[in-house]
This record gives sequence, structure tokens and C-alpha cells, in this order.
Amino acid sequence: MADKDGAPAGETPAGWPETDPFTIESVSAEVYRAPTPRTVRTSFGVMQDRPAVVVRVRSSEGSVGYGEAWCNFPAPAAEYRARLIVSVLAPLIVRREWPHPAAVYEYLSSKSRIVAIQSGEPGPFSQAIAGIDIALWDMAARRAEEPLWRLLGGEASAGAVAAYASGIGPEGVTDQAQGALESGYRAFKLKVGFGEETDLRNLEALRHLLGPDAPGAVDANQAWSPEEAARWSKVLEAYAPMWLEEPIAADQPTGVWASLAEVSPIPLAGGENLIGEGDFRRAIQDGALAVIQPDVTKWGGISGCLRVARKALGAGRRFCPHHLGGGIGLMASAHLLAAVGGDGLLEVDSNPNPLREGLARPFPILSDGRLRLSGEPGLGVAPGRGAARFRTSGETFKE
Repeated sequence: MADKDGAPAGETPAGWPETDPFTIESVSAEVYRAPTPRTVRTSFGVMQDRPAVVVRVRSSEGSVGYGEAWCNFPAPAAEYRARLIVSVLAPLIVRREWPHPAAVYEYLSSKSRIVAIQSGEPGPFSQAIAGIDIALWDMAARRAEEPLWRLLGGEASAGAVAAYASGIGPEGVTDQAQGALESGYRAFKLKVGFGEETDLRNLEALRHLLGPDAPGAVDANQAWSPEEAARWSKVLEAYAPMWLEEPIAADQPTGVWASLAEVSPIPLAGGENLIGEGDFRRAIQDGALAVIQPDVTKWGGISGCLRVARKALGAGRRFCPHHLGGGIGLMASAHLLAAVGGDGLLEVDSNPNPLREGLARPFPILSDGRLRLSGEPGLGVAPGRGAARFRTSGETFKE
């Protein structure tokens, strides 16, 4: 059933937890930029600061929820995502009654599909919608007076998730890993794709520091050709990584990924750069990816990624959500992982980022490799006052 503009109305969609209907009064998007003492390098680019786009929704009765939209690349991405949220997407959903967050997600995805194709920007639209979706789920769980992981069906014992320290390298590997170890991490991920001399030196440094049995993964950030990736998988075998992440471009044909999986002695991982349930369905069904890694702030939010996570686990894959951003997106990833269970690991960037802890107060405690989530409603966190000094712009749509 739909209203005259095509907006869904009525009952909670099948397969989702019950939530009370709501009317969105306003949608805000705020941009934060924090300086960092160390640039974040990948094989394809450098982050000179740490950006974040925080979405805030308010219902007509005064409930609020917070979300985050991915905005790391290119440099001016954050400001553009914020404008998309307020100027293009918010007018479609404000002052309407909605039965469920997933109904808003489906509506926005459908209504923006053609303009996203026409503008050649399915990525920015997906990221903006994801930020709104996370905020609506946070609001729904707050209204239900339950932590989000519990609202989504997590078991009573699911209030903690295993986590690993990512973003290690290419410089200062030993110091960075040592700091993560002292902070309570027990699993680690090294960035590779910077040339054989650098990569092997860093692998040896990690092995010397952590020992041969410490759980570790490697992330190439799409650095190699299929032929290079096949060769590197043999080289990396000696270091026994848990997985080899994005060794080739994410848009390589399914057959290329499958061929690489056949020759690689290391399980392949990916998903942060896939868009749409069709892409994830193919990735799960063809078996090339042993580890499925959607990013809740980049595509799908909670509504899309919860379905992907359940399908991945049902197919015997490992679900380990990707995240490289601020604290709200990290908490959304943690609650999603806690809700679905399995043997997945939560990615936590080990590089300094004031917007990780600053946008998610009170920040959960990490102990012996596990992040202990709050029992407070929703995501259990909100932007702290100290984060305000990093706020650079903000807009609100309120009809």
C-alpha cells in the first residue's frame, strides 16, 4: 500500500522487527573535519584529515537518531554528501508517516535510482541514503527503549563483539601495532600494495612483534592486477593471514575473482566497494569471497547490510563489516555484527581519529579483543560536546 506519491504506508515489512510508525519532522547533516598527526595512506590515495558526515533525524514527537555517511574520498566528498542528504533526499521523506526504517530505505533507493544513474553517482546517493537509514534505526531502537543489536534480533549474550585493529602501515608499523596491542586488540590487519620491499619488511616486523600465531589479515586496497594478486597470494602464504582483502579491483568480473580464489591459498575478502544486493548476492553465491565485508555507511545502512549479513552467514561465509570513518558508523557496524552473530570481527581503524571517540560518547570499552556494547537504547552513543570544535558546516531540512 502506498500514498499518492508512492511512499509506503501500513504494516511493518515482512521479516523485520516490529517498530512503531513515525513521522520525520527534520533531517540534519553536519560535516566534521579533524586534523590528524599522521596521514592515512592506502595503495590508491592519502587522507590528509579525518572527515565525517553525521545525520540527525527527529520525529514529530521529538525522538532523535544519529547516522553517518561515508565521505573519505575525494577530499571534498563530505560537503557534497551533506548537501545531497539535505537538499535532495530529505524533502522526499519529511512530514510523512512511515511504518518502519526499512520502508524509508526502500523508498529513497527507488526514488533516487534514475537520478543516480543519470548523474553517474550511485555511490554518493547510496552513501547518503545509508546515513539516513542508520539514523532512523537508531531512532527506532531508542523509541523501543532497546539497544539496536537487541531490536535486530541479537541474543541476550550478544552485547560484545570481537574486534581487530586495522589501518596498520605502511609507515611506523611496529609502533602502531604495539599501540593497538596495548589498547586491548588481539587481531590485526596490515595494509599492503606499496611495493615488495615495503610490504615484506612490514610483514616481517609484525611477525617479529606479534609472533607467528597472532590473528592477522592483509588488505591490498585493489592494488594488483589478477596476475600480480595470484603471485602475491603465494608470497603471503608464508605469513598465514586470515584473509587477503581486495587484492584486485572490486569491479573485476566474477570469473576473474573466481579464478583468483581457485589459485589463492589464502581466503579472499571484499565487499566495501560493492553496491546493491545483486552484487552481494553474486559475491556470496559464486564462492570467490570467503569473507563478506559490506560497509554500513557506504551502502545499505542497517536495512541493506542486515539482509546481506544473514545471507552470507546462511551460505557459510564469514561476515566482517568494513568501516573507516567516525564513531557513529563504527557503532552501527558493531550493533549489526552483534545482532547477526557468527565468528565475524569488527574493523576498528588504529590510526588517530578524534571523530571516532568524539562522535560516539560514551565510547565502549575494549578488553581482550572484544568491544563491549552499551545496553542503552539505540546505538547507545551520541556526539560529544568536544566534537563541536571539528564541525565545519551543517544544514537542516524541516518543511
